[in-house]
Amino acid sequence: MGNFIYLASQSPRRRQLLEQLGVRHELLLPDADEDAEALEVQRPSEAPATYVQRVTNLKLDAALLRLQSRGLPMAPVLCADTTVALGRRIYGKPVDATDARRMLAELAGKTHRVLTAVAIGKGLRRVQGLSVSRVSFAPVSLADIRAYVASGEPLGKAGAYAVQGGAAAFISHISGSYTGIMGLPVFETAQLLKQIGQSKR
Repeated sequence: MGNFIYLASQSPRRRQLLEQLGVRHELLLPDADEDAEALEVQRPSEAPATYVQRVTNLKLDAALLRLQSRGLPMAPVLCADTTVALGRRIYGKPVDATDARRMLAELAGKTHRVLTAVAIGKGLRRVQGLSVSRVSFAPVSLADIRAYVASGEPLGKAGAYAVQGGAAAFISHISGSYTGIMGLPVFETAQLLKQIGQSKR
């Protein structure tokens, strides 16, 4: 089988970023009866950094159990979770178009944080990291927000936008990790893979 890892994520961007790193991977996705969304429920007054790291570890716990129950060959498992925060307020995935429009209107003209936590489990060992970036949105008209939401892109995305998509037109400044904002900070991920002794293909 050689040197590979499992990626426990449905995000095509995370796959793309692992490929960019030259890391061989296979998907380890939830079974139909697993409630993956339930893992993302926020606790009252939970700080964004605490939240995103807790959710990532819960996802990793679930993925390691999945690996065991399916009797698959042992290999490291990578999980990640991204959240958008304005102050202490967390912006997860919008429930619908109205929610997406609300989120974007609140983020417009302000600077928010994008936090991506990464955790890798290999046997009983676990390593984790956190990438925090700042993204400044220029003021955005309601018409532009409506047009962007109508494209369907914001649904399924934390904070209701994709940095590599149409929302790039709203972003005046980025400070931090661009790949972290996309959903998998490449630098931090490479460091974690080294820590568990995982080399590239």
